[in-house]
Amino acid sequence: MHTREEKMEAFGRLLDVLDRLRVECPWDRKQTNESLRPNTIEEVFELCDALMKDDRKNICKELGDVLMHVCFYALIGQETGDFDVADVCNKQADKLIFRHPHVYGKEKADSAEQVLQNWEQIKLKEKDGNRTVLSGVPSALPSLIKAYRIQDKARNVGFDWDKPVDVWAKVSEELDELKVELEKGDKQRSTEELGDFIFSVINAARLYHLNPDNALEHTNQKFIRRFNYVEEHSIRAGRPLSEMTLAEMDALWEEAKKKERETEKE
Repeated sequence: MHTREEKMEAFGRLLDVLDRLRVECPWDRKQTNESLRPNTIEEVFELCDALMKDDRKNICKELGDVLMHVCFYALIGQETGDFDVADVCNKQADKLIFRHPHVYGKEKADSAEQVLQNWEQIKLKEKDGNRTVLSGVPSALPSLIKAYRIQDKARNVGFDWDKPVDVWAKVSEELDELKVELEKGDKQRSTEELGDFIFSVINAARLYHLNPDNALEHTNQKFIRRFNYVEEHSIRAGRPLSEMTLAEMDALWEEAKKKERETEKE
């Protein structure tokens, strides 16, 4: 691993490269906050993909891409005279120090749970902080992640179930209400009840310390692997999937599951 001095030198080198590209590269020269935003979103998702796969090599690579975007936005801020990368770093350091009084002050926090509760209360006291408990949840977050964050923030101020097991009655209630609306054929009400049901399942996951977004992505990847297996075998057999029976596809699906289990045991 590198020394602190080497890390600072590497960071400075990145800034130097960006400074030069901003002047000499036609593409970099024309970028704005608005034009970079879609690329930033893509880079963050690519980092998330590497993290989900625990792909250490690509985690390093994608972190570099995300860091480059952070520095690029800071460079644009410097050009407009609003802020530079030093302001970004100092503001973040100041915020972390202020939000960790159990480290930098006299407050006590004996558990991660207590730290999170203190964190939300501190954010409400900040000059430029959140005005309300839920105002800190970005409106642009994907719905599943947003639901989890909303519930988590409410929990930090005591709005939560007493025991995790209590949530299952609510999940069952929401599922029953969804079934009723589906039987009626009311699409609008069914959509609302589906949202309530999904929200309750996410709540259950949170109470049992499971990340629903990670869980769903693992299932997505599992489905892709198994479906690809079925499709590959259909191609080898010279038969399009559309010409195979459901029973034939199910047999290949079970075969894919069996091979996965055998691989896990190795």
